[in-house]
Order: sequence, then structure tokens, then C-alpha cells
Amino acid sequence: MADKLVVAISSRALFDLSESHKVYLAEGVEAYRQYQIEHEDEVLAPGDAFLLVQKLLQLNVSLGLPRVEVVLVSRNSADTGLRVFNSIQHYGLGITRAAFVGGRDPHPYLAAFNSQLFLSTHAEDVRSALDAGFAAATILSGGAKRAESAELRIAFDGDAVIFSDESERIYQLSGLEAFQASERESARMPLRGGPFKAFLAALNLLQREFPEGTCPIRTALVTARSAPAHERVIRTLRDWDIRLDESLFLGGLEKSAFLEAFAADVFFDDQAGHCEKAREFVATGHVPHGISNEPKV
Repeated sequence: MADKLVVAISSRALFDLSESHKVYLAEGVEAYRQYQIEHEDEVLAPGDAFLLVQKLLQLNVSLGLPRVEVVLVSRNSADTGLRVFNSIQHYGLGITRAAFVGGRDPHPYLAAFNSQLFLSTHAEDVRSALDAGFAAATILSGGAKRAESAELRIAFDGDAVIFSDESERIYQLSGLEAFQASERESARMPLRGGPFKAFLAALNLLQREFPEGTCPIRTALVTARSAPAHERVIRTLRDWDIRLDESLFLGGLEKSAFLEAFAADVFFDDQAGHCEKAREFVATGHVPHGISNEPKV
């Protein structure tokens, strides 16, 4: 699997398991297990990351090569996970590998699957995955279901997502003026990589496999930065040899309208406030990394 882009996803991010999750919360594990067995022949409705997964798997068809794999990594047991696999089969999703870990944190299996991205609705599992060095995000429910298009469109915030939070720390601790001065002074010094650098690099390699003008993957940086703090970002991406199709430097403007205009299939951001606004328009993944997600002293 070393030559593949591998995305690990939880069952609740892939399918709408809200009804059975209510049973779990109200009545416990055994009632949940019984509920899933009784309903295992009922097909689950798509979840918030379903369309993203469909589009990722479609890339294999477009390339004629198995270059993307999606694996299921679930807190369910195999017993309760049968309904999930029945639903995978119903929708014709090319998902054949899974780890059902029976209530435990599934992140130890991410390395074994060689995963570059982990998507889950369980925030603690996402934090564990990030701590272990994986790109990971908590998929937030309630996002608008985007009309289907052939392109896979993925949008990323910059600081604490693609890049480290070193600049964001200066901004939050010392203010805008200190941040802009620091970025001017460090304009030619590449930023350190954030948790999503490796995933973006893998996505970029995949893009390059398509003939010019035919790539169905489109990426965008959507950042609150503006001039003069833009230069360091551009030079960093150039230093990494990573290309983004679009870069939006919004200078503090609300991101939602721009994400809708880009028609993102998913948007990854570290700040909970930005995610709450974005989720009304696009599927959104909260990346609980960096200073914005540290306990306030």
C-alpha cells in the first residue's frame, strides 16, 4: 500500500448512524449491539464524508489504477459492523479493508494501514491520531450536501493545518502588528510543516499523474492571512514543491462565502469558530491542533 493514498474513516463519518448512536447513549453498548443486529439489513443513509469518499474512490476509475484506498477504522465490533459493510456493498463503494476495535481508540491501526488521513466524528480519536503524527480531522455534522460534480475539491486553512502554528502563536500572543512584522522578517524562511503537509503532498503527487488539463482534483488554501503575510506562505509552498490550484488570502473576511464559491467537498480548519460557520455551507473537518486548541490559561 506504500504507493497509494490511504484514507481511514470511521463508520459514523461515512454513514448516518445518528439513530443507533442515540440508542448507545441512552441504553448502552448491549442495546446498541442488539439494535444494529436487528437492523443490519437496512441500508444506512450517507454520512457527512460519504460524497468525499465516493469521489476519492472514483479517482481509481479515472486513472485506471488503484491509487487511492479507503479503509474503515471503527469503534464498532465486527458483529455490529456488519450493517456498515452491508451498506458499503449496497452503494458499491470499493472498501474492502477494515479494523473493528470494539470500543477502543482505533488510531494504533492507522500506521499499519499506512494511512495519510483519518476522518472521524470522535474528537478524542482524532486528537490521538494527530498526536501520533497523522493528518486527522473531526467531521462535523450538519454541513450542506453539495450538488454532485465530477471534480474533487478540497480546501485547507494554512496555519496549524498545512503549516505549523508558529506564526499563529505570535499573532495570538502578541497581536497583528507583531505577527506582520515577524512574517516580513521571516518571508524567505520556510514555515515548518503542519499535520496536513504530508497529506497535501500525497494529493499533489496524485494530481501530477493526470495529463495536463484533465485532473479531477482541485485544491485551495483559504486563509485569514493577507499582504504582507502572504509572501512567506507562497515561498514555503514553493520550497516544498507543493502546488495549490487556488490560494485565497482573505485578510480576516468570513471564509464561508469563499468556500461555497469554491464548491469545496471538504474544508479543514483548526479553529472551532471558523468550522462552526463553514459547516453550514460545506462539509467541514475540525483539526484540533495548535494554540487555538490548547486550554486557555
